[in-house]
Amino acid sequence: MAIIKAEPLTTPVKIAIVASQFNKSIIDKLFAGTMERLGELGCTHEDVLTIEVPGAGEIPLAAKRLAEKRKFDAIICLGAVIRGETTHYDSVCERVTYGCQEVMLTYNIPVIQAVLTTENISQALDRLGGNHGHKGRDAVDAAFQTISVLRKI
Repeated sequence: MAIIKAEPLTTPVKIAIVASQFNKSIIDKLFAGTMERLGELGCTHEDVLTIEVPGAGEIPLAAKRLAEKRKFDAIICLGAVIRGETTHYDSVCERVTYGCQEVMLTYNIPVIQAVLTTENISQALDRLGGNHGHKGRDAVDAAFQTISVLRKI
């Protein structure tokens, strides 16, 4: 039986980041952890393109445009949707999740969603180096592992 597993990448990768600017204080921490992990894995600033969009709802469209260029090995999507008093939260979460998945499957590129969907700011902070690790760093690891596996298939 053959098993394909992720292994450390030995060649440079090109990464695109789509970062929502809504809930900016959260996004800044998410972005910092993402960039830190990319640097640890050997990416330079020349290997990374960052696109800023107003909110999480705009992430899938920017990811689609990047995927159409076929210049990147993966797209990492950063955002924070924090529940408010209306049902808008549910709508945004569904649109972002579905949109990122559609881009990934249509363009055959890893689209890693590090869009925090939390009940409150405290839960978001727990995912930025707190009780639940750092989701920006996790997104980079997921991107690299997926690139590695896809290169072997």
